[in-house]
Amino acid sequence: RAFLNPRVLFPPLLKISTSAESNFPMKYLKILNLTRNTILAENTVIADSFFSRLQGLLGKDSLATGEGLILKPCDSIHTFFMRFSIDAAFVDKNNRVIRLYHSLEPWRISGIFPHAAFCIELPARTLQFSFTQEGDQIEVISDKL
Repeated sequence: RAFLNPRVLFPPLLKISTSAESNFPMKYLKILNLTRNTILAENTVIADSFFSRLQGLLGKDSLATGEGLILKPCDSIHTFFMRFSIDAAFVDKNNRVIRLYHSLEPWRISGIFPHAAFCIELPARTLQFSFTQEGDQIEVISDKL
């Protein structure tokens, strides 16, 4: 049955370093900007299935400071039906930021970035306050119980 496992057929592009070895399921991810030595989010979830990416942030009233969503794979996003603005960072397979959107308002569409491996959605102004820029190195760390 290993040949039917999508994780074997399509290994994840997102490079995640684990802070501790454990058999418990992952609860949250922490996103660091290594270039600026800042934390972008501490309570991040990953949407890596068709339905979880489709749902995204729909139905939420806001993203609190420190929260985030990683859409993987993802080369473009939209904010249709959303109730609030977000920051978005498109990141390549080497965990380098290739495009930023600051305070993307509801009912907008991003560009398409074929080299993006994933997109990080954050509360509006997070990227501005962290001084994140295109070319910055990102690290995603899993915090396991």
